Amino acid sequence: MKMRVKLTFPQHLIKEPIIFTMAKKYDVMPNIRRARVTDTVGEMVLELEGTEENIENGIKSIRDQGVEVELIEGDVIE
Repeated sequence: MKMRVKLTFPQHLIKEPIIFTMAKKYDVMPNIRRARVTDTVGEMVLELEGTEENIENGIKSIRDQGVEVELIEGDVIE
């Protein structure tokens, strides 16, 4: 399953390895489609690939850390 999401990172998380940690812990393969990082905010559009359960758990994990997650493009890519 593939899902496209937009992540918005608060300033204190910009330099943290959030995506790497999620990918390793939940066996989700991220594909960065677009990214913009400034001193105050980070925005990233990712395509996530994995099982539905792993993707949902990974998204929950990064939301719990304070990253805003929005599903985009109808949320599932065939």
